Amino acid sequence: MTTAPTLLPTSFQTELLEAGCDEAGRGCLAGPVFAAAVILPPGFSHPWLHDSKALNESRRLQMREIIEREAVSWAVGSCSAAEIDQINILRASILAMHRALDALSVEPELIAVDGNRFTPWRLSVPYTTVVKGDAKFGNIAAASILAKTYRDEFMARAAAQYPQYGWEQNKAYPTAAHRAAIAIHGPSPLHRLTFRLLPSPEKD
Repeated sequence: MTTAPTLLPTSFQTELLEAGCDEAGRGCLAGPVFAAAVILPPGFSHPWLHDSKALNESRRLQMREIIEREAVSWAVGSCSAAEIDQINILRASILAMHRALDALSVEPELIAVDGNRFTPWRLSVPYTTVVKGDAKFGNIAAASILAKTYRDEFMARAAAQYPQYGWEQNKAYPTAAHRAAIAIHGPSPLHRLTFRLLPSPEKD
């Protein structure tokens, strides 16, 4: 006997027009960090609407089409590797979220952010942070799916330009193969130079 998938509530609350925000790529060694902001219609739900990490690539892309078609408003923002090196990954992740919020066609009345760190987007718009929010609320899950799929597409294009790093598979996460390629070829212009690109030398 199989159980029906759990449907996530659309939003953190229902009184205000709420945008869910999430990012993708914070832990990567190269490429931008991407973020998305999504305002879903009241009561929107879908059995596949969950944290992007819980979905395979095919289902994420199918869900992205549904989100983009059904959302009241959605937008994606990013922060480059150079910006990450300049201001640090936490600030860059928040800046990417602010850029996504800037691009919404409808201004939200509340922002629900995955995680526990954020800075005000506009002083007139309150926000709440939700640890593991992408597994708790539909609008944050939707943002996680958009951020993940748009970042993966960017890294697939970058892999064609820099094929030696295997980004089409590892998406620039710190896998052993990715670090081995950096050791052989050195960093690319898309690598985050303030990150530890190579393993620390073993101590005797």
